[in-house]
Amino acid sequence: MKMTDRRAEDRPREKLAKYGAEKLSDLELLMAVIGSGVAQADVSKIAHAVLKLLKQRGSSLSYSDLANVKGLGEAKIPVILANLELAKRYLLEAARPIIDSPEKAVEQLADIRNKKQEYFVCLTLDGANRLIAKRIITIGTLTSSLVHPREVFADAITDRAASVIVAHNHPSGSLEPSQADREVTTRLRE
Repeated sequence: MKMTDRRAEDRPREKLAKYGAEKLSDLELLMAVIGSGVAQADVSKIAHAVLKLLKQRGSSLSYSDLANVKGLGEAKIPVILANLELAKRYLLEAARPIIDSPEKAVEQLADIRNKKQEYFVCLTLDGANRLIAKRIITIGTLTSSLVHPREVFADAITDRAASVIVAHNHPSGSLEPSQADREVTTRLRE
């Protein structure tokens, strides 16, 4: 559906002006930034594709990622990336927690505590121990997860992280590391 075919109160830019940005969904915010679609894809379809990439890539979203979105051209890609970078610099920087104790690391991992599969997570930190990113590296089975140093360190290098914290949950509730856990730790340390 073209934006002009929508009722005025259902158009993201008009809705933003009337109610404020906080009332818009993520999709509507992206639609407001993108503005309009093209013959191959309407703005809603483009925004869905960009939102999917944002959820997958997070702060690693790149120009080449967006260049693969059908209907997104050279004029809008820089606008999206510039908005994300400004948000990172001025809004997220202040909200980045400092992880300077095991307890603070555990706070960042609370969301995987009750998962039914093993989630292997990597926290990347800057030189002041501020959180750069939290990434799920792998999702395993009930009792194991396959982890390779390549997957753990690739994004950490891209983040220019000074340090990393890796962790995974045990769906069984056991606090004892398995032999496989010890081997993965040794391989990552090496």
